[in-house]
Amino acid sequence: MGAAMYPSAYELFIIFMMLIVNVLPWLLFVVAAVLAIRWFVRQERARKDAQTVAVRRSLGEALRAERERCRMTQEFVAQHVGVSRQAVSKWEQGTSEPSTTNLIKLAKLYDVDPADLLRSVSG
Repeated sequence: MGAAMYPSAYELFIIFMMLIVNVLPWLLFVVAAVLAIRWFVRQERARKDAQTVAVRRSLGEALRAERERCRMTQEFVAQHVGVSRQAVSKWEQGTSEPSTTNLIKLAKLYDVDPADLLRSVSG
């Protein structure tokens, strides 16, 4: 039996370089694919957020139009619904939405059907 043969430093370098040449393109492909997927997901999220803001803005405009049609102040509406004036302002600006319960209270206060109030929202 002969002594075990170990590869020389040059042979190890050649093996290492062949491994890099064969693996590196796949590694770069995987990194590029992950980055592309992350970018795509972020773009979809941004589109959905913009659509949500548009719907909120439309709901806010509908709430404000109904309040002004009834010649009510935000303070008056807030007292009858049981929220702060700032909450009513945020609903009308579209930065937040009323809960279902508060939406029904608003519809009753404005003497409109809640379904009609939601139908008047575009989007």
